[in-house]
Amino acid sequence: MRTIGLIGGMSWESTAVYYRRLNEQVRAEFGGLHSADILMRSINFDAIVSLQKQGRWDEASQVLADIARDLEGGGAGCILICTNTMHKLADEVQQAVSIPLLHIADVTGAAVKAAGLQRPLLLATRYTMEQDFYVTRLREGFGLDPVIPAEDDRAFIHDIIFDELCQGVVREDSRRLYLDAIARGKERGADGVILGCTEICLLVGPEHIDLPVFDSTILHADAALAFSTSKEEPRPRAA
Repeated sequence: MRTIGLIGGMSWESTAVYYRRLNEQVRAEFGGLHSADILMRSINFDAIVSLQKQGRWDEASQVLADIARDLEGGGAGCILICTNTMHKLADEVQQAVSIPLLHIADVTGAAVKAAGLQRPLLLATRYTMEQDFYVTRLREGFGLDPVIPAEDDRAFIHDIIFDELCQGVVREDSRRLYLDAIARGKERGADGVILGCTEICLLVGPEHIDLPVFDSTILHADAALAFSTSKEEPRPRAA
């Protein structure tokens, strides 16, 4: 197996999902005492959130690029940014290393397209729902037409992520708010749901939703495992 490099801690609640998924899938595939070969740097999320709120994305980019270089120097064969929002800086991080960065929007968009769907509802942070770095990649790379929640829905979707899920709090009333937002998305023509923040899977999943669900966290982790065990030599995607 190639070593999987994880930039985690944003938040550690979802990074733990990555870690568990990777190891469970390796055990399922190879059995016995096999586990994933992982090199992880988990950073202080509070510092990153502060940079996000202040719009200091260039500084955040430098933090992630430095970590990516360290992971490559430590033997990682690929890089995963274990958060959707920070893929706003994916090109800068990819430029900092010579190994591939596995882009979460690419693996998610590919899964939606493979399912024959076109109008997934995107649940995510405000940054991911409202800025163009993620939605444009889905549109141009995979021919999708994402449905973005209305302003009122975007507000509580974002707040629940940061105020609850990133802090390990899972509330039934918050689940109901998400399911109501999904129902409104379906009324607007959504044919699937992208869990486009790595913590959302802690709150809702396929068992709660009557549309096809694309959990970006699981898809991203599974793509890393496929890379790790592949005999091919993938090249970094051009920024």
